[in-house]
Amino acid sequence: MLHTWDDLPAAVRSAVEAETGPVTHAETPAAGRNSDFAATLHTLDGVVFCKGIADAGGKRGAMHRHEADINPYLPPAVAPRLLWRADTDAWLLLGFEHITGHHADLSPDSPDLPMVAKAVSTMAGALAGCPAPGVPALTEKMAWMSGWRRLRHQPPAELDEWSRDRLDLLVDWEARGIDAAAGDNLLHTDLHPLNILIGDGRAWVIDWAWSRTGAAWVDPAHLVVRLIDEGHSPDAAERWAATTAAWSTASAEALTAFSVALLGMWTYLQHTDPLPMRAGLTAAARRWAEHRLAATDYRESAVKYSGG
Repeated sequence: MLHTWDDLPAAVRSAVEAETGPVTHAETPAAGRNSDFAATLHTLDGVVFCKGIADAGGKRGAMHRHEADINPYLPPAVAPRLLWRADTDAWLLLGFEHITGHHADLSPDSPDLPMVAKAVSTMAGALAGCPAPGVPALTEKMAWMSGWRRLRHQPPAELDEWSRDRLDLLVDWEARGIDAAAGDNLLHTDLHPLNILIGDGRAWVIDWAWSRTGAAWVDPAHLVVRLIDEGHSPDAAERWAATTAAWSTASAEALTAFSVALLGMWTYLQHTDPLPMRAGLTAAARRWAEHRLAATDYRESAVKYSGG
């Protein structure tokens, strides 16, 4: 549960007001999972969005510091500017440029879709070879996760027959998908409606705490699963992705391999930590991977890859 402005320790409120001036009103958002405090703060000098974490020295504190460190490298046409940061009383708080808008609608025929595609394209161009310090590689995270490898090592009793019958094949494709994701673009890696705001005639991308380096087409590939979850067919979701700048740089084989790797991640998480939204995302990822595999001579290709 998010803290309200009045819940914050007096020392924390004072540290914020040292940056903003007196806070006259605070609005707590309905959504938000990774912060202990998030609010739109109205002050005598204007409006700012503030979020913070109570355990500044912990894992989530490190995520917030990472987001603050990379913010100067993000394109201002897409990402709100970080205005200040404050450390006090074990809290870390970040103050961002306030964006007025609504969360992106990714459903079929949504007028938001072209704006989201433009933002993703801007990111691909502006963040190629980004020199932001200390950004880990996406391939390291994917290799650590390796959902199909984990599931093959210890298959849960309730694992579906389609997956169980193809575990060796899926592990082979997963490894290829990890390799295919390598690159030097700064990626968001967590694009979904809550992290995309539509306002002032464009899409804004927020919450960069999970950013990694990798291939530029990876961010639109993540969104393909989200679009399928919102009602698009796999073909339609890929047609949308093809309107983004970097999509054409991915080979058909790379997309197939990455779709299998994403399905492995969501399948593993659904079995080990079945949060409410994961069943739908797992089903969407399954639809995309099956669509890609059906259009690929995957059995021969996977055998060659595995040394068979």
